[in-house]
Amino acid sequence: ELGFVGLLLGAVGDAGDRDVAGFLTATVGPVVDYDARRGTALVKTLEAYFGVGGSLARAAEQLHVHVNTVTQRLERVGQLLGADWQRPDRALEVQLALRLHRLRTPTR
Repeated sequence: ELGFVGLLLGAVGDAGDRDVAGFLTATVGPVVDYDARRGTALVKTLEAYFGVGGSLARAAEQLHVHVNTVTQRLERVGQLLGADWQRPDRALEVQLALRLHRLRTPTR
């Protein structure tokens, strides 16, 4: 329930206190599951979007798609994660979850 703060606090204590899988599921699970079921690239789009500082045009360039495609994908992310996913505190959690997900997922 503490989100990434719980992970950080758990890192100080016993290793069993950390629930990385639970954090990932609660934070980006719906997006990861959607990609797995439908073969989409929402996780990759989120990574690109955050990686270029939230620029739709630069994310589109990096992904080699039209800016409208990025917009549509991010709208789907909003449907899956909730409208507040871009709020600064929530965006930080999503970014951290994406990085953890990348570390836990075999090379794509």
